[in-house]
Amino acid sequence: MSAPSANDRSNRTLQLIGAGSIAVALAVMGLKYMAYLVTGSVALYSDALESIVNLVTAIAALIAIRVSSQPADRQHQFGHHKAEYLSAVLEGALIIVAAILIMREAYDALVRPRAIEDFGLGMAVSLFATALNGGWSTFLIRQGRARRSPALVADGWHLLTDVMTSVGVLAGLVLVAVTGLYVLDPLLALAVAAYILWSGSKIVVSSMSGLLDEAAGSEIQTRIRDAIRQSGYGALEAHDVRTRQAGRATFIEFHLVVPGDMTVNAAHEICDRLEAAIEAAIDGSEVVIHVEPEHKAKDHARGTIPL
Repeated sequence: MSAPSANDRSNRTLQLIGAGSIAVALAVMGLKYMAYLVTGSVALYSDALESIVNLVTAIAALIAIRVSSQPADRQHQFGHHKAEYLSAVLEGALIIVAAILIMREAYDALVRPRAIEDFGLGMAVSLFATALNGGWSTFLIRQGRARRSPALVADGWHLLTDVMTSVGVLAGLVLVAVTGLYVLDPLLALAVAAYILWSGSKIVVSSMSGLLDEAAGSEIQTRIRDAIRQSGYGALEAHDVRTRQAGRATFIEFHLVVPGDMTVNAAHEICDRLEAAIEAAIDGSEVVIHVEPEHKAKDHARGTIPL
């Protein structure tokens, strides 16, 4: 039996991280709901409600990672990479739903203010849950960026917004305890809901860019061009370099101009060398090169790479 490839190992690691997100979401959800039951605070209720969304999105992210790691088939000949973007869109939409539910609960508390009970215990439980979320969100963002997983990055940023709102909630509850102004509790929940609404909208917009074949970032574009310059010797120029991101995959295509009398075999060797160089520079890249004779050169065109 052959050893698993680097891509297989990466997919397994991503799935383990996704499963870990589900476990963390369950733990945090239980802790925050406990804090709400102890205190009766609508602000802590808003925090607990978002944790339910965290659990759903963690499950969605794991499913997306598994689907996106499947190889290309007859119906999906370019692979399943965009499944992660669909997960990120779902996360953003669920965040928006959570914000609306929080606003409804906050309005009810504004109409009928509620006293906060067992303040110290509730704060301690919520602080522990927030610290757990904070550590995991940082881990997810770093791993998602390193492994080029939009689903993990989106899940990490979602959790980080949860951490930030939790810190705001706890700070506000300290103010409520000091001043005795219980109306601050639902007002704080409304502020949390507004922030969550903005965060969810941002994730949806970002994910939609990926679904619409957004080009690779400038840093990746620079690495592609550097690889072409360094390994394209024997050819005359490269032009019309185009890229698109699809989850962890980067699709790259360009035109390569070679001398008109060059043999097919020699041109093919240059293409093989270029493909290997680009794939080494850009993890998960898929390269397509169109070979053209020298009269197709675009010597002074913008974006042309002389070789």
